[in-house]
Amino acid sequence: MIYKNFTMKRSLARFTSRMDRLYEFDREPVTADRFQSGSQFAGLFAGEHVAATEFVIGAFFVLHGVNFQDLIIGLVLGNLLAVLSWTFICAPIATQTRLTLYWYLRRIVGPGVNFIYNLANAVLYCILAGAMIAVSATALGLAFGIDIPSLDDVFPSSFPWVLLTFGVGIVFTVMAVLGFEKLSRFAQICSPWIFILFVAGAVAMLPRLGVHTDFSNFFEVAKTKIWNGIPVSGQEKFHMLHVMFFAWFCNLAMHVGLSDMALFRYAKSWVYGLYSGFGMYLGHFLAWICSGVMVVAVGREMHPGLMAFEAAGLAGAAGVFIAGWTTANPTLYRAGLALQAVTPNWPRWKVTLAAGLLTTVLSCFPVFFVRLLDYVAIYGLVLMPIGAVVLAEHWIFPVLKIPRFQAEKKKRMFNWKAFGVWVGTLVVCYVMPIHLYFRWLPGYFLALVAYTLLHYLGKESAFYKKKALG
Repeated sequence: MIYKNFTMKRSLARFTSRMDRLYEFDREPVTADRFQSGSQFAGLFAGEHVAATEFVIGAFFVLHGVNFQDLIIGLVLGNLLAVLSWTFICAPIATQTRLTLYWYLRRIVGPGVNFIYNLANAVLYCILAGAMIAVSATALGLAFGIDIPSLDDVFPSSFPWVLLTFGVGIVFTVMAVLGFEKLSRFAQICSPWIFILFVAGAVAMLPRLGVHTDFSNFFEVAKTKIWNGIPVSGQEKFHMLHVMFFAWFCNLAMHVGLSDMALFRYAKSWVYGLYSGFGMYLGHFLAWICSGVMVVAVGREMHPGLMAFEAAGLAGAAGVFIAGWTTANPTLYRAGLALQAVTPNWPRWKVTLAAGLLTTVLSCFPVFFVRLLDYVAIYGLVLMPIGAVVLAEHWIFPVLKIPRFQAEKKKRMFNWKAFGVWVGTLVVCYVMPIHLYFRWLPGYFLALVAYTLLHYLGKESAFYKKKALG
């Protein structure tokens, strides 16, 4: 018995030691020998954004009564704006600093604000990853005959559903623990197959909607039966601007909010931001269109697993599961990095494991995936002002000759100006008399101008005070 306990302890110590060696430059700049190729970024973006949640988002555009013309124009413009945001805002800052947002932000706002932001960031990402786990679970639920939550459900619908989401969450967490390189390789392998499933599933469903084998009447069917401009009962009517802004801001926290500094710090050049186009146009553009076709073919019922199973059988159900996996992995990775800054004495793998357990619990609650569109808007809105603060310090302060990193240099726990701008922007956005999807853009410019102005006026005040004393 003593020997067995000793053996178990030694095995556990060996396992912990191996996991501790999964170094991800948590607190330091990435070195040149660890830069990744463009193909890995293409695979990572394609894998993350050709995802299980695309089954939900594309279907919701149909349920919200978007017409065909509004859908196409909105997706072309919105996804282009997202690619440009990654390329000209996020990637340049990441490749210049080679740091995660969470450790770069610490220099700007101080440990106190950094703690609050990282905690909020991690929880919000855990909720998002939980939605992805829940969508994947709908596919397995269909195979095992488990009741799937409906559009009206907030709490878990059954105990088997809880067990299912827990099992899926544990599997997903294991991959996220392994780090960036393993994530990108996994996405490279899976993304082509998932993309083919989306396209093949939609094509297989078209005859059910009356499309001819030569596709001669596809556009007529698309305009009259799929994206016919008529919302289902209880759903708000969406137009082109809703689609465009959603396509732009659904990853707001990652590009404008700068969370994807965690990924682009490994890029050889800021131009790698253009690889996000693989996710935006193979994923968000085509996958959302394919999802719209499939949801109409199953009677406009929001059931991702059923949509995929009806279209491609067991391969379709497996595709939903894998698509959720490739998306939840990098989301959990980001959450782990955010929490790692809050718990600096923990190795990243332990923190990511803790984030995975939290995510798994949250995934049991269907409200996070049946209200996915609104949640995505809210989580991006909450994190957006801090992205404006970082951009101001990185680009604008040097131009205006405003001293940077004052919290670090003066060893301040709290940058009250940054915290005030963050909270104040959210309050203003909350009371804006415009649609939720449109609030982030004026809010972003408000945060950018307010933070810069506060520091500029402070610099001028300090200058005249010094002159008067001199």
